[in-house]
Amino acid sequence: MKKVKRQFTAVYRKSGKWYLGWIEEISGVNTQGATLKEARENLREALLLILETNKMLSSIESRDKSIREPLAVSI
Repeated sequence: MKKVKRQFTAVYRKSGKWYLGWIEEISGVNTQGATLKEARENLREALLLILETNKMLSSIESRDKSIREPLAVSI
């Protein structure tokens, strides 16, 4: 299967001693780290886990004869 490269917007903010990070385009993908580097690494891992889980759930749900198609938007 061909891997598709996708780009997302990572947002980081320092809060006290922690760096918080989240992905703008996907709610629920967020993390923290003691350093900016650690927050970046944690966010990459969180994003990959969410995408993998969503793909797995989608393949399970597609067994019910759902219609799947690409959808592009410009914002």
